[in-house]
Amino acid sequence: MHPGDDLATIIEVAKLALDLPEHQRATLAANLLESLPPILSDEDEDIAEAMRRDGEIDADPNQAISLAQVDSQIQGRRG
Repeated sequence: MHPGDDLATIIEVAKLALDLPEHQRATLAANLLESLPPILSDEDEDIAEAMRRDGEIDADPNQAISLAQVDSQIQGRRG
């Protein structure tokens, strides 16, 4: 296998993943992130806050907002 083959596989997997519905992409992203070794310490306040919010969204997925909604809110603040 050549190094270029790995890149081609990654590109193909990314294309397939981006075609998934938003919820399935989020689940895939979460699973991929969980498969990586931790980079930051759990004692980090930001990590603790992110974990708390993740738990809230797991408990009530209706709390989540889409990337388009985030973009809209940012644009509203700039305007």
